[in-house]
Amino acid sequence: MLAEGGWPAVTTRAVAERAGTNVGLIHYHFGGLPGLHEAIARRAGDEIVGSVVDALVAAPDPSAALDTVRALVPATTGDGPRMRLAVEVMAGALRDPVLGEVLRQELRRARERIGARLAELRPSWSDERRAGAATVIVALVDGLLLHRLLDTTLPVDEALTALGDLLGVRP
Repeated sequence: MLAEGGWPAVTTRAVAERAGTNVGLIHYHFGGLPGLHEAIARRAGDEIVGSVVDALVAAPDPSAALDTVRALVPATTGDGPRMRLAVEVMAGALRDPVLGEVLRQELRRARERIGARLAELRPSWSDERRAGAATVIVALVDGLLLHRLLDTTLPVDEALTALGDLLGVRP
């Protein structure tokens, strides 16, 4: 529903109708509309951010991670409902402090998971260096997704090849 009509479409009545239940049950389970919105934002954030992080941490080496990003950016931005969902989560996070905190938690968790993978790949790095690298990686992927969403001609392959050259990573 969020991807279909944005946050205004996500009411307790509309969710109850779609779920084939009554509004009272939605209020009881989620504590009202704010709790419902928070649960939706958490699930959407996990679906959007978590799936990208899952793919990145599964990459066996930096070259494979670049290839993963190379494949994820067009696939993710080409999925209309998924991108509408991402945009609505971001818009909601900017308007509502509770939804903003949910998205911040999802991004923190993404950085922590990538940092943990970097600890495996680069055990000699300090915690601070891994945290910094994880922040850059999450921001890079987020930025590429946003830019590709706004400009479908974005040269993602070329950008990632240049990044690989800068990092000394060869395909």
